[in-house]
Amino acid sequence: QVQLVESGGGLVQPGGSLSLSCAASGSRFTIYTMGWYRQAPGKQRDLVVTISSDGRTNYAESAKGRFTISRDNAKNTASLQMKSLKPEDTAVYYCYAIADLLGPNRYQYWGQGTQVTVSS
Repeated sequence: QVQLVESGGGLVQPGGSLSLSCAASGSRFTIYTMGWYRQAPGKQRDLVVTISSDGRTNYAESAKGRFTISRDNAKNTASLQMKSLKPEDTAVYYCYAIADLLGPNRYQYWGQGTQVTVSS
């Protein structure tokens, strides 16, 4: 199994910045994709951004130009830098990973979620 633990999040004013971090742990695994999804109250969980092990990124339109994902493959960590935050960015942000357990199958994993609230 792979465990994903997020940190960061909190309350920020519109126009402000915030950073999220995600650390993967477990035994004997290889992570392929890491990223972030978010879910606002009453809405579905949506993609924010993903990053592959070779650094290719896939940003949602709403995140382009404002959010930046980075990844440390050696440490199995990912970070999300968010700037110019808007009230509509308010949501629970979930770390996401696709990994194998050194076998042929790949699995999806989710963190427990961290709240980001953008409000004055």
